[in-house]
Amino acid sequence: MKHGIFKRLLAESRTRDAFAIVAALLIIWEVCVHIFSPSPLILPAPSAIFAEFWSSPWVFIRHSGYTLAVTALGFGIAVVLGIVLAVAIVYSRFLERTIYTLLVALNSIPKVALAPLFVIWLGTGTEPKVSVAVMLAIFPIVIDTVLGLRSVDPDMLSLARVSKASAWQVLFKIRFPCALPSLFAGMKVAISFALVGAIVGEFVAGGTGLGFQILVAQGQFDTPRVFVSLLLLSLMGTVLFYLVDFAERIFLPWHVSQRPHVAVAGG
Repeated sequence: MKHGIFKRLLAESRTRDAFAIVAALLIIWEVCVHIFSPSPLILPAPSAIFAEFWSSPWVFIRHSGYTLAVTALGFGIAVVLGIVLAVAIVYSRFLERTIYTLLVALNSIPKVALAPLFVIWLGTGTEPKVSVAVMLAIFPIVIDTVLGLRSVDPDMLSLARVSKASAWQVLFKIRFPCALPSLFAGMKVAISFALVGAIVGEFVAGGTGLGFQILVAQGQFDTPRVFVSLLLLSLMGTVLFYLVDFAERIFLPWHVSQRPHVAVAGG
């Protein structure tokens, strides 16, 4: 079964189409740069960007690895903490009125404005970067998980009460399985937010990471280096998103979203 999922993932037409579109855009970009000859400071050619990467590939790989680690750690903490908060909100009216409102208020504050506070509180190490990643990633997880936990068929809850199921049994055997599709929907959004949070943290508390590379290259007017970092971030974000999507296919093979799409012929 797993082999079939891997095969289907690699054979998807949307993946092939995406690679074809990216390749075509790079070719058009390269041709336009050679025709119009803009300053490399404004728009370098893709060949110059790839040459910049190959001039010091291990430096970019090391910084990419650090950003990836911060993103993964922030995302993992956000998932665990988000699920706990969602359960607390669903089971407690008081926590719904307090935590839910507080999360909405915090989410409306630009995280760039909060990042310097984390540096003051936690220093310039990894902690403030992970904290910013958690703050960005946790909101969609909480919102979607709460929605999923509350979207259980009332008849199932009534049957559980008649069967004298405990609150834990209702949570783990009825509510949580029903909430998994919503949880994964929130995780798909959260993984990109966690990456953005890691970059914001590296802007403020630099030293290592692709965000720090962009900041340094910007100060040196090294545009090809900025583009290398941006392309690596785009690649990283895409891979992380599809990893979550693949996990959804593994854990939710029964869900309607995982069924093959069948084209309906017009009458």
